[in-house]
Amino acid sequence: MSHDALNSYRVMWVMVFFDLPTDTKKQRKAASRFRKELIEDGFSMFQFSIYLRHCPSRENAEVHIKRVKRALPEYGHIGILKVTDKQFGAMELFQAQLEKDKPPLVQQLEMF
Repeated sequence: MSHDALNSYRVMWVMVFFDLPTDTKKQRKAASRFRKELIEDGFSMFQFSIYLRHCPSRENAEVHIKRVKRALPEYGHIGILKVTDKQFGAMELFQAQLEKDKPPLVQQLEMF
């Protein structure tokens, strides 16, 4: 197995998806704060309530998952999914009935 093939299983994507209440001012503020914390931690919006983050390793993914858990709002439904780069690369995306390009791959320098 080549080094690149191993990396496609080692490199991770963390997806955070959520449905947060926004009926009151307090709930809207909490939802906004949660989104802001995701962005500050390097997540990018994939869809309105789905955020993605590229992580160079499983260990790094766990660090970011812990940060998401610390930022969880009091109310709402939140899911966290960790997938390998290989699995992420197999995703098919569509806008209406037209196939859409995947988000660009992140090039990240690792220091040892």
